[in-house]
Amino acid sequence: MTDPDDLQLTQLFQRMCQAWSDGDAVAYGTCFTEDCDYVSFDGTRAQGRAAMVEAHDRLFRGVLFGSALVGEVEAIRHLGEDVALLHGTGSVLVAWRTELPKRRLTRNTLVAVRTDEGWQFTAIHNGRVRPMAIPAPDSAVSRLARVVVRTSSAVGLGRTGRAA
Repeated sequence: MTDPDDLQLTQLFQRMCQAWSDGDAVAYGTCFTEDCDYVSFDGTRAQGRAAMVEAHDRLFRGVLFGSALVGEVEAIRHLGEDVALLHGTGSVLVAWRTELPKRRLTRNTLVAVRTDEGWQFTAIHNGRVRPMAIPAPDSAVSRLARVVVRTSSAVGLGRTGRAA
């Protein structure tokens, strides 16, 4: 990695993981802008650093006490001179485990902005990695879906029905 901004962005991601692993909600918060948007894996949204830090402080002192955030940057795309989009993966390793659990991998989409303090994340969205195969249009499940839509429409139900 030769681009200095990419190096700084990767270091920011690593610093975020380290702050989590240290159980330090305030240090975790410094990786984010004051007005950040934080969407957790379960869809919970915290607006602003203070709300995000408060939630993580409760987690780090409670159910995620002693946990570590293990992750890496997958890709960085610069959207402008002072804005970058990062994709990373991460997983929480709880204190009583020595290996990451299967099916706990999370994909992170992060927006970073250059600030007077350096790069910071201004938005993050986490989602569990649960790849699913898209059924072929001629598969049994796809054919069944079409039958259900046609039937519900014929009796006036649902979005395609006459009486919603």
